[in-house]
Amino acid sequence: MPTPNDSAAQPPFEIFSPERQVVPLVFNSPHSGSAYPASFLAASRLDAWTIRHSEDSYVDDLFASAIAHGAPLLRANFPRAWLDVNREPYELDPKMFAGSLPAFANIRSVRVAGGLGTIARIVSEREEIYDRPLDVGEALARIEGFYKPYHQALLDLIQTTQSTFGMAVLVDCHSMPSAARGGTGRLRPDIVIGDRYGTSCAVELTDMAAQILTRLGYSVSRNKPYAGGHITEHYGRPNQGVHALQIEIKRCLYMDERTLQPTAGFTPLCEDLSIFVRKLADAVGSGLLSLRDAAE
Repeated sequence: MPTPNDSAAQPPFEIFSPERQVVPLVFNSPHSGSAYPASFLAASRLDAWTIRHSEDSYVDDLFASAIAHGAPLLRANFPRAWLDVNREPYELDPKMFAGSLPAFANIRSVRVAGGLGTIARIVSEREEIYDRPLDVGEALARIEGFYKPYHQALLDLIQTTQSTFGMAVLVDCHSMPSAARGGTGRLRPDIVIGDRYGTSCAVELTDMAAQILTRLGYSVSRNKPYAGGHITEHYGRPNQGVHALQIEIKRCLYMDERTLQPTAGFTPLCEDLSIFVRKLADAVGSGLLSLRDAAE
């Protein structure tokens, strides 16, 4: 079974850019990181295999074709179990920490209650990560040193794209467990597209994305069970020319969810997602989607 990578050997995050950006798309993979700090593994009550089950494993690879199609791809190398950049910066559970949180921390969000705040309490919807409280200073250091630089890099990509093309489309890339929580055999649709119920991007963009994926043979749902997280909600401003769309891919399409190894479905899915990226880029870049009008 795969083991975590050493965080000391990798930068916290990376931007993969084409020689020249030719489409107003930006791709983001915030949860595919597998570079675990040794101190984090030592502080966890979980073994090095179990702790990986919250990763969106290989999602950065699934969407790597975006670069060849002329769009940049940002990926986190640190894992979401250590720091989740798809949360508000200070969604923190006070019960997890030794010491007082800042007064401005959001301690009552639904995500905090579920154990999945900016500093997660659990992995894979049930496994407690820590066996003792964390120092508040450690949590704030992760936010200052990693969360904020990551979001600055993402903001820079979006702003540069909008400045160049007059608009920007952020595609936030994720994967999801194949079975619904607590239900064996209740498989989810192949792909869930989230647009915060029509508020984070133009509806015609969501329509186009769903149409392309459906024609490729995938079952597609909108906003259920995932409508989009903090990134989609925070950056999606269609009336200002920035559209954000979240895509969740069912993991059994491309990996063994027990061993975390890619399966025979991995390459065909990569090929289909390359077609998806190309068609979406063509539609946006050619003006088939009048997304610029949303900003007027």
